[in-house]
Amino acid sequence: MRLLVVAVGRIKERALRAVADDYLGRIGRYVRCDEVEVRDTAALGRALPVDARVVALEVDGRALGSEAFARRIERWGSDGKGVIAFVIGAADGIPPALSARADERLSLSAMTLPHRLARVVLFEQLYRAMTILRGEPYAREG
Repeated sequence: MRLLVVAVGRIKERALRAVADDYLGRIGRYVRCDEVEVRDTAALGRALPVDARVVALEVDGRALGSEAFARRIERWGSDGKGVIAFVIGAADGIPPALSARADERLSLSAMTLPHRLARVVLFEQLYRAMTILRGEPYAREG
């Protein structure tokens, strides 16, 4: 299994970039996780591998708790596609055609998050999912 996060724009703030990189490093202890930053929403679809399971992160997507998210990743990882690609749009979201093509539409929060912060929240939740799946003490779920 490989995780891929495709997002519009760069995280320019040093402190936020440091947090994102910290979580990317933590996730990397469990599974390969790559981040692809694209210039605009038109480039989102082109950055996705053809065989990837596409997960669009949208405010009106399905909300999952951390435990359920971890189990979903576990299931996706065993379905043979290999790559789970999470897509984060810009301020106007993900293009409708890409949203419609997604295998799954998830929400990180009912509140609207700036795309840079949404990326950090996603990285944290991916790390939390890995620790839940391994039964490690970081996650206090259950």
